Amino acid sequence: MDIMGILGIILGFLCMAIGIMINGTLGSYWDSASIFITLGGTIFAAMASVRFDTFKNLFKLVGIALRRDDTDFTGSIQTLIHLANIARKDGVLAIEGEAENLEDNFLKKGLLLVVDGSDPELVKNILQTEINFIEERHEQGQSMFKSMASYAPAFGMAGTLIGLINMLQELDKPETLGPAMAVALITTFYGVLLANLWFMPLARRLEDKTIIEISHKEMIIEGVLSIQAGENPRIIEEKLKAFLSQEEQENVEVNKRFNVAGEMQDG
Repeated sequence: MDIMGILGIILGFLCMAIGIMINGTLGSYWDSASIFITLGGTIFAAMASVRFDTFKNLFKLVGIALRRDDTDFTGSIQTLIHLANIARKDGVLAIEGEAENLEDNFLKKGLLLVVDGSDPELVKNILQTEINFIEERHEQGQSMFKSMASYAPAFGMAGTLIGLINMLQELDKPETLGPAMAVALITTFYGVLLANLWFMPLARRLEDKTIIEISHKEMIIEGVLSIQAGENPRIIEEKLKAFLSQEEQENVEVNKRFNVAGEMQDG
């Protein structure tokens, strides 16, 4: 799991709890009916607004959002450079065996299309189409959480209105007006809290993961097409390193120096 994401959410709720306890008690901010209205209304409104295939993955998407990203740009670059060296030396047909054993299905598909002699434009179109569908599928999950972030305050306000109506029905009991008003406003508080400390952060994290995944796949397309074009592996490496941060580029250089030193010692 991504500690920073989980920690941020926990600390956000903790700050709210500490702020409450400074001037009051947590117990006065607990109301089961308010939770039922806000959370239940938000979830079922989301169910009504998206396809079932998207909604059924609600909890799975929460797990994905909070999971640490393990996309290995550097490892993919090293694999592509290794295959580029083989292709330049022995031809693209020589990479078929290694391509078949790759765990990355997207990279495997691209390389096997090259081995099969597909036109470069066709290879690019096939891989780009897959990226487009991945992006569209991810946007559905992101949109669901963004919608829930907008629904939560709305249902919080609805709960507040319900509380106010109940309060107005008992105007003949002045001593109950203060507590009744407090309970009514708690629902709005829940809605704001859920929207800004849960649903919207999850949506943003899913967006970031999509950006990283798409960037990784676009890098793979660039590498596959460069191998197909027979470009120099050093040129391919420089092109692919453009997808990395400065720190990651330096790590690639360090790894390369260690690998070269190891090969010289073995020799």
